[in-house]
Amino acid sequence: MRVLVLGGTEFVGRAVVDEALAFGWQVTTFNRGSNEPQPGVTALSGDRSAPGGLAALEHGEWDVVIDTWSWAPSAVADAATLLAGRAGHYVYVSSRSVYAGPVPFGADESAPVVTSPDAGEYAWNKAEAERGAVAAFGDRAVLARAGLIIGPYENIGRLPWWLTRIARGGPVLAPGPADLALQYVDARDLAQWCLRAGERGLGGAFNVVSPSGYVTMRGLLETCVKVTGSDADLRWVEAERILAAGVTPWMDLPIWLLGDDYDFMHGGEVSKAVAAGLRFRPVEETVADTWAWLRSIGGQAPTRPDRPALGLDPQVEAQLLS
Repeated sequence: MRVLVLGGTEFVGRAVVDEALAFGWQVTTFNRGSNEPQPGVTALSGDRSAPGGLAALEHGEWDVVIDTWSWAPSAVADAATLLAGRAGHYVYVSSRSVYAGPVPFGADESAPVVTSPDAGEYAWNKAEAERGAVAAFGDRAVLARAGLIIGPYENIGRLPWWLTRIARGGPVLAPGPADLALQYVDARDLAQWCLRAGERGLGGAFNVVSPSGYVTMRGLLETCVKVTGSDADLRWVEAERILAAGVTPWMDLPIWLLGDDYDFMHGGEVSKAVAAGLRFRPVEETVADTWAWLRSIGGQAPTRPDRPALGLDPQVEAQLLS
């Protein structure tokens, strides 16, 4: 198989390249060239947000295109239009953020999608990009609506923050309830599914994330303690106390959510993607591999410049634990 990866050097794009190479596929990447290409790929350069930036893609044929773009949706429409006659299938790594809120627990791919920029820039960009991909490729377009993505090379800072905090040891604020069911996907499992979806000729939208409750908050944090080998003591604090202290779920305490936000992020129906081959590695593997990667780069994960810093203020944590 010949795969074109639009992106391909950071987090999900990097995972797609690694998995495609492991499959023995011929891999071409297209990006701005600001990072060194991975060994074994044919690297094309261009700025898809600039006039004429797709010139390097004007020739060539591919069986599958994987696109991870998150910004101005016109870039997806332009690339898909250019490639529609020379590529078999177009897999766009989208997001469950495209669903119009409030999104009830258990919502599947038939839930309404945002139709206005008022929904927020990220949601609007992803939804419009989906429409651009479908306009060009029709039923040859796969919309991989991921949720929480974690794993090695994460450049958002969610699992890395928990690992780094727990590795410091001592009393650690653990947000309750401990049995809170979580939903996520390892970037490598997402990448494998996207590649196979293109290979198999799938089309349409899929919620590409684990079933809700694949792991709990307790299971995730206790795995972090075990993997790091620290003396961290998880102190479970009820949600009401945490919120009363002004702590913001998801931002101050990554991954943790409540209410409507929880129903949306950790309550998606995923049976369609599972039936289409989505598989999930054990949480222990995801956490251990992420910790090994963090240690290999000195313990400080890189973060995307367009995303805010995450994590709880140590003074606020100490106050809540006192």
